[in-house]
Amino acid sequence: NKIYVFSAAGERQAAIDVCKRPRDMSFNGDGSQIYVVCGDSNAMGVVDVAGGKLAGTVPLGESPEMFDLSPDGKTAYVSVEDDSVLGAYDMASKKPLFEVKTGGEPEGVLITPDGKTAYVTSEVANVVHVIDLTTKKVTKNIKVGKRPRRFVMSPDGSELWVTNELDATVSVVDTKTHTEKQKIKFEVKGMRPADITPVGMAISPDGKSMWVGLGRANHVAEVDVASKAVKNQILVGKRAWGLGFTPDGKTLFVANGLSDDMTLIDTASAKAIRTVPAGRVPHTILVGK
Repeated sequence: NKIYVFSAAGERQAAIDVCKRPRDMSFNGDGSQIYVVCGDSNAMGVVDVAGGKLAGTVPLGESPEMFDLSPDGKTAYVSVEDDSVLGAYDMASKKPLFEVKTGGEPEGVLITPDGKTAYVTSEVANVVHVIDLTTKKVTKNIKVGKRPRRFVMSPDGSELWVTNELDATVSVVDTKTHTEKQKIKFEVKGMRPADITPVGMAISPDGKSMWVGLGRANHVAEVDVASKAVKNQILVGKRAWGLGFTPDGKTLFVANGLSDDMTLIDTASAKAIRTVPAGRVPHTILVGK
């Protein structure tokens, strides 16, 4: 129930008490606050960065998972797992605005740069919902792999990458046609396919490489965005999950949920530099500017 603060070299500097079972995190617009969804508190914590403490909470639905902010930062769109909805919340008033029904166990949420569309995964339905935020309705369901989890949008907005946890794949969706155009399959020597469980992703700042946490395979894969070829696989800790880059793209941080630590990867050499303790069951990496 903490956010741990590290230097870029992986030295722990502080620990901030937050709400129960913190999951997804994001900075507000000016970086003065961190928003953190807490699955067991059914709330979003608001952390004062300068003061290093929890400053308030926003009530959410049952077992919130992931979220994204509107382009103006005024609205948080949250996947609420047990309610099977995408919930919209006003960050100023801390009040719910509306809900959109989804398939079972919604997780990943991505809001388009124009603020008009939300993409939401349903782990049970094996689809990506396309939601019109003006009409507040699902306009299309995109069939992807088994148990889709998280998203990353390509820099030009033409592709939506989706991790499929129980498929050992990533689906690449064409955002114009809203159809799956390619699946990228992962294989790790000595690992059964069932143990390769991709969840977290991060794209390099130059937009050339997509890095994918392979979950219980205990590796991170580097994929060339243009060719979709797997370039490297790096051994990290147990259940590699949340990923985050330094702004210069030279270091990738990996949260290892079952070994309670964080691995630092040198992206130029594609090698792990060091692994440091990171509290119990670390989930998400958030890197400051």
